[in-house]
Amino acid sequence: MKAGLHQRNGSEPETCRVMVVDDSAIARGIVVRTLQEEPGIEVVASVPNGLMALKAMAAHDMDVVVLDIEMPELDGLAALPRLLEAKPNLKVIMVSSASQRDADISLKTMAMGAADYVAKPSAGLGGAESFRAELVRKVRAHAASRKPAPKRPPREKPPVREVAATAPVPIRRRAAAEKRCPELIAIGSSTGGPQALAEVLRDLAPRITQPILITQHMPATFTTLLAEHMSRYSGRPAAEARDGETIEAGRIYIAPGGKHLLVEPRAAGGLLVRLDDGPPENSCKPAVDPMLRSLARVFGEKLLVVILTGMGNDGLKGCEVVAREGGRVLAQDRETSVVWGMPGAVAQAGLCEEILPLRQIGPAIARIAGGEGK
Repeated sequence: MKAGLHQRNGSEPETCRVMVVDDSAIARGIVVRTLQEEPGIEVVASVPNGLMALKAMAAHDMDVVVLDIEMPELDGLAALPRLLEAKPNLKVIMVSSASQRDADISLKTMAMGAADYVAKPSAGLGGAESFRAELVRKVRAHAASRKPAPKRPPREKPPVREVAATAPVPIRRRAAAEKRCPELIAIGSSTGGPQALAEVLRDLAPRITQPILITQHMPATFTTLLAEHMSRYSGRPAAEARDGETIEAGRIYIAPGGKHLLVEPRAAGGLLVRLDDGPPENSCKPAVDPMLRSLARVFGEKLLVVILTGMGNDGLKGCEVVAREGGRVLAQDRETSVVWGMPGAVAQAGLCEEILPLRQIGPAIARIAGGEGK
């Protein structure tokens, strides 16, 4: 048995089955080889267009489809709904160039049911180690998310107002009566984040006027379009953050791809955006941790943080700082997360005030940021 294979029922190896759909034989070959070299991943079909993908669906059982956008006969945009209709629990990862058109289509496909996207490197696939690593991570994560979670004993009470703290640093907490209305809302997200952000912002009450800062793991171009999508979903002005601009009430600021989003107090009062070109953190740039550290220093107990779906643990160290400074942290629950990596890390460290289904997060932000306290 190959190392790294998971076990089903203690003995049977559990393999992630993948179909690759791309009209470029070179690109398709690179993706197939990348996945086949990984223990526990099997490429069950490799086809050049959407029509052949639909035929392959009937002949093979699969967990994940890696789907290109630009293809002859039936492209990725047209094939996606037909693939999901044939197998509703299929996880489809779109692969596209980072051009504005393809990035916009990738974001639209997620509203149509695609699970994720990976941007092709502009220099070509051959030397793109980061592309291959990201693709493997996302294939594994989405394949795992299709498998039913192990049954847990029933709870006498619903999850969480407070989770037992197991954080590596002492966390200072205060009684509910002492909690302050936040002056700024910060959100961190990754895999599955665009859909989750859209739902949270759409559900946010109009009376919430605090600025909202968002770090979503995305490359440049994608974050520009994400801001446009979030503006439409939320009805609030949303844009990529610009270095040196003043942070204003009622606006949404998105960390641009390739830069960390920080803040800096103005001598004359107010707050400025600072974009940092430092090294990646948690293999991410932008990363959530630098944003949260920066905000915690400025806002302390007047900061509300929300950690949404995403793989990895970016946001954990930042939330430790937020909690020490008296800020408040909410996290998305396991059941509604595409990947319960980021919110799970924060929840399991005992840093969350509440762990909530996605549909309850917008109302919870409105309740807390509206000055209603608990």
